Amino acid sequence: MKIAVFPGSFDPITIGHVDLVTRALPLFDQIIVAVGLNTTKKYLFSLEQRLAWLRQVFAGYPNVRVDYFENLTAHYCQRIGARYLLRGLRNGSDFDYEKTISQLNHIVGGGIETVFFIAQPELSHISSTIVREIIVGGGNAALFIPKEIKIPTEFKRL
Repeated sequence: MKIAVFPGSFDPITIGHVDLVTRALPLFDQIIVAVGLNTTKKYLFSLEQRLAWLRQVFAGYPNVRVDYFENLTAHYCQRIGARYLLRGLRNGSDFDYEKTISQLNHIVGGGIETVFFIAQPELSHISSTIVREIIVGGGNAALFIPKEIKIPTEFKRL
């Protein structure tokens, strides 16, 4: 069984994330969209909220599963039997960073392979970081997030 993990903070999930998963579906038997927990990072939305959103967005996809993990992504992949990581590239800076991480994951994860998808041109400017800034600044992020996601009008930064 070909299992891929798509790791991220998904704080929040964007339409770019959804596009990447749907484009990768034909290549894998199962894709696990996994929220990686980083204890040093401040999140805008709680883990529970992010998981609920991911489950809503991917409810119609039987071969997409939602999960979360702590510590190294490569170790999580080994534990669940995933041999592939799924990553998106928006620009050259993403490539430089992701190439290094993929090489380290390959070593630490016992040969795990990273599969890269180039962002669609119309989505390459979207990132969770930018969407968070729009939300925190009081802007309307609806154009950048899946329709299933309703951002509360008032929220507190975690």
